[in-house]
Amino acid sequence: MTERMIKDAYNIKKLVREAEALADESMIAIARLKQAMLAARQNPEVEVVEGQKALMRLTQAESQAMTMSTSLLRVHDELSKIAREKMGGDDHIPTEVPAAIFETEDATAKLEDA
Repeated sequence: MTERMIKDAYNIKKLVREAEALADESMIAIARLKQAMLAARQNPEVEVVEGQKALMRLTQAESQAMTMSTSLLRVHDELSKIAREKMGGDDHIPTEVPAAIFETEDATAKLEDA
């Protein structure tokens, strides 16, 4: 294994974790926004139906963010397989992604298609 391969691997490892963290941050931001929108709707001067379309769209965005997060986990898993095959694995922190995570997304996709 060349020094460039090692540098590339460490850079990819860093960037994958960064992408995963940003996906999580986006879901946190969406959750905070949803909470603020729902709290604002509790105002007695605001009609119950106000913001319903916005909440529905936000929920859709939340679902898409979760799908993105799951896709990033799949990318991470595939890259980990390559690392084990080509570089002898990562002795420090092996990446093991439970298969159940992917099954949940598949079930969700089937529900959305129905």
